[in-house]
Amino acid sequence: MSLSSSSSRPSLANVPRSILWTIAVLVLLAGFGLLRTFVLTGRGEATVNPPPLVSVLDVKLAEIADVVSFTGAIAARDEAAISAEGEGGRVAALFAEVGDRVTAGQVLARLDNSLTAPQVRSLEATLQEAKANAAVAQADYRRAQAVASIGALSAQEIERRGAAAVAADARVQVVSAQLSEAQARLRRTEVRAPFDGIVLTRAAEVGQLAGPGGGALFRLGRAGGIEMRGNVAERDLPRLVVGQSSRVRVTGVDRAFEGKVRLIGAVIDPQTRLGSVRIDLSAERDLRPGAFARGEIDVGSGQRPLLPQTAVMSDDEGNYVFVIDAQDKVERRGVRVAGSRPDGVVIAEGLSGGERVVSTAGPYLRAGETVRVVR
Repeated sequence: MSLSSSSSRPSLANVPRSILWTIAVLVLLAGFGLLRTFVLTGRGEATVNPPPLVSVLDVKLAEIADVVSFTGAIAARDEAAISAEGEGGRVAALFAEVGDRVTAGQVLARLDNSLTAPQVRSLEATLQEAKANAAVAQADYRRAQAVASIGALSAQEIERRGAAAVAADARVQVVSAQLSEAQARLRRTEVRAPFDGIVLTRAAEVGQLAGPGGGALFRLGRAGGIEMRGNVAERDLPRLVVGQSSRVRVTGVDRAFEGKVRLIGAVIDPQTRLGSVRIDLSAERDLRPGAFARGEIDVGSGQRPLLPQTAVMSDDEGNYVFVIDAQDKVERRGVRVAGSRPDGVVIAEGLSGGERVVSTAGPYLRAGETVRVVR
């Protein structure tokens, strides 16, 4: 049986109405999307990608104290490295520890004197014997001289007894010199403090072999002498003079210690381009030799630009800021930082005042780029 041609054609009348509504909505959405794309594309790049918006501030000059800052360490003003003298020997006993305050002549350590001490005692006995023999020889010679006028003794005997007295006296002098030498060697077995001070380091240990060619057994700092040894930048060194007041701070201590410039180095290290300065300080409990310290010296005051820390950036070429010119373009400007304060960074060179400087978002900008400015 064959079907008619009209029955094989699709008819919209047989399609459910819900499907027809769905198709109509999808067609409308597609048309709206094409229209939106066309409109946005016609506006150009200025609307789609506007210039970046940056915050700027006007550079103003402020009255700022000119401060030279430097770092260094606390040290004893006068230090002495104390080692064994003479022949040396093994350390037999220790009498001082690190931090002890000692007086001049105080024994810090004793070396083995098992050979030297008996020699001293032996020579002391020999000296007593020589003195006794000299006394007897002198007495014999005086008696011989007393009877010389009556001829009881010959002139030859009298001369012999005189020579014996002289030889006995010479023997006393020889033994006395030997005893002094032995006593000096015995004293050198005792390591003593050369002045009043504090023991900074101790490298000696019982049983250690010590000698004049070895390292220092102790390092002693003179009592009452404390200073800061700092390194100052080459450009700041000419502004320092002896006698200037200084403030020194050490790690872990809240307050600052007052001092004065005692010495300014005569040379500059060719590698680091740093010079040396020494600040004289009063001895206090918190000023311990070896502690890291930061120093500041006021060398005057002047009008200087003050910027927030976010405005100053640095790279391999040095410190710089971004300045916005009259055409709202970004310009890189190199600056030299003179120091930092709680309220910002002090600029020594590069800005004269009145410039518009990017305060934030500097790392995301490029020199020559056009921006929109917000104060």
